[in-house]
Amino acid sequence: MARKPNYDNWSKEELIKEITRIKETTYGLVWHRDLPEEKIDILVNPDARTPSEMFPNEMAGRPFPVLREAKTKAIETKGAEQTNLLIEGDNYHSLAVLNFTHQAAIDLIYIDPPYNTGHNDFIYNDKFVDSEDSFRHSKWLAFMEKRLKLARNLLTKQAAIFISIDDNEQAPLRMLCDEIFGENNFIATIVWQRAYSPKNQSRNISVDHEYVLVYAKDIEHLAFQLLPRTDVMNARYKNPDNDPRGPWKPGDLVANEERKSGHYIITGPHGDEFDAPRGKHWSYAKDRMLELQKDNRLYFGKNGTAFPALKQFLNEVQQGRKASTLFFHGEVGHNDEAKKELRSFFEQSENLFSTPKPTRLIKQLMRLVPNKDATVLDFMAGSGTTGQAVLALNAEDGGHRTFILCTNNGDEKSEHRIASDICYPRIAKTINGYKNTNDEKIAGLGGNLKYYTCAFVEAEPSDKNKRKLVNESTEMLCIRESAFDLVKEGEDFKIFKNTGKYLGIVFQEDAIDDYKKAIKKIDGHFNTYMFSLGDEPHEGEFADVKSKVTLCAIPEVILKVYREIFK
Repeated sequence: MARKPNYDNWSKEELIKEITRIKETTYGLVWHRDLPEEKIDILVNPDARTPSEMFPNEMAGRPFPVLREAKTKAIETKGAEQTNLLIEGDNYHSLAVLNFTHQAAIDLIYIDPPYNTGHNDFIYNDKFVDSEDSFRHSKWLAFMEKRLKLARNLLTKQAAIFISIDDNEQAPLRMLCDEIFGENNFIATIVWQRAYSPKNQSRNISVDHEYVLVYAKDIEHLAFQLLPRTDVMNARYKNPDNDPRGPWKPGDLVANEERKSGHYIITGPHGDEFDAPRGKHWSYAKDRMLELQKDNRLYFGKNGTAFPALKQFLNEVQQGRKASTLFFHGEVGHNDEAKKELRSFFEQSENLFSTPKPTRLIKQLMRLVPNKDATVLDFMAGSGTTGQAVLALNAEDGGHRTFILCTNNGDEKSEHRIASDICYPRIAKTINGYKNTNDEKIAGLGGNLKYYTCAFVEAEPSDKNKRKLVNESTEMLCIRESAFDLVKEGEDFKIFKNTGKYLGIVFQEDAIDDYKKAIKKIDGHFNTYMFSLGDEPHEGEFADVKSKVTLCAIPEVILKVYREIFK
């Protein structure tokens, strides 16, 4: 039984606040939070910077998270335009940085969080949470709440989030997501058949499924598309009479209800007469039925004497199907398939990653989103299945989706470093091609990849911190604009190019004139970010190049740290 909070040392104000919070909690979801609500956004709130407010796994005095590129791990494919990202580090820090670079820019999120089974699968505050921990579920909810709140900021209005889970936390997660995303934005709970056969060694019932919770950012703007029809579905259509309109399958012409007006005689091709059976009636009025017969839409069997059926032609059905809440392993894969898939990348395949998902499952979820240029985020990326699935689906349907994967390297006791030893090699081999463990040559799918690590910048003014902040902020703005090719560098400005436009970053007001001279020599438009110690918008100084420049706002938290360090 969970221990109750001790309120003996709480102040009157704290007690009132706690009572108010409990009363305002919706859906009955109340749990022990390890920190007050207002401290959850510590990493993206520029005013919440005191070391006493740090989460346990943050370093005191290093409150500002940034990204640093590991340039030796960059991958470029000739002709590839889109750049994918792999971020190594705590996913909470990664989400904080993505709030600077990708706010309201993610089209789809898929995550496979720790299931909190109590078998050393969930680490909280640097310690495994076991099944005897009385705050086991509370800790998991607190862990998920912080991350999902940051993740929600990243979604576009048309976006959806998919979360894999099992019975250990499915019910609490549903209530937590109702609070964060809104109960009205709940789409469905998908049941995924994870095992291809029951386990006879199970104590009572073999649990062969998991769940995927599906939520919209804004259900009024969400529009899932039809999934492709399967070969099994199409195989039901035959053409026994060689109808020139192609394959068809028989449909029922009667309805299960007695109606006097629905009884009349239909005459078959050999003079046989047919009426609707007792207790039923014809589905169509007599005039319409005669039209169908004239159009050769009624089938009376091979010999022309059988009770008629309606010919439903394959070329007239919807070119797709509505997704079902039942995902069967034959179509989307199972756990064993996922493990074999992962092992195929590595010669030493033991104890790589215990809970990968099959790429077919992730591809099926992505197919629901109609945008083939979608940006897909997995901030609990583990072995990198989502990245492989994005590249594979692009190859199948000609899409230009990009992915952002966030995963840590595990703890010191881990046999493998997850990000650098498993996720990165898997993605690199998927891009470049490789020989699998069966010595089969697998062609690369192409694409570009940049590898980043999470780091922190101290807030104290120093030359070292100034260089750090300028360099790391530059990285983040390049990520924000997806512009990575440096085309011009001045003393206090830089210009980068992406496929369609330029990115300009000006680090000092004194460099504005030199920056303008540089862009006047380049044909193109420039999204321009201006670092400043004051709040001046600088529109006047760019008036003479107004047609070439769009002034963009630097995230306030970056500016605040910049002003503290450069003051």
